[in-house]
Amino acid sequence: MLTTSKAFSGFAVDDLEKARAFYGGTLGLDVSEENGLLTLHLAGGRDTLVYPRPGFEPATYTILNFPVEDIDAAVAELAARGVEFERYDGFGQEANGVSRNAGGPPIAWFKDPAGNILAILEM
Repeated sequence: MLTTSKAFSGFAVDDLEKARAFYGGTLGLDVSEENGLLTLHLAGGRDTLVYPRPGFEPATYTILNFPVEDIDAAVAELAARGVEFERYDGFGQEANGVSRNAGGPPIAWFKDPAGNILAILEM
């Protein structure tokens, strides 16, 4: 029954207007809004629903990952747009926030205005 369903994911925020400004403006993603819901139109046809939630609390884990070809260039561009990168103990992050841990690809984390954790990673 669900094997042919075109499933999609979603996550909550506390302020849809701030989310639209961040995802559409700061990150430059294609976004649309309908019926009080925001849709992120991601590459590869992977739409993601963003919805307001009363009593919202941000996720404590990465909710959305953006693969990039050159993480240093992506970090520099996002930083120029005002994005601040997170620092986590034990991840050996460089001055620009990139972690080049031996356990995975180079990665850098940042938060949306609601406090949800996002990441860019070099693939």
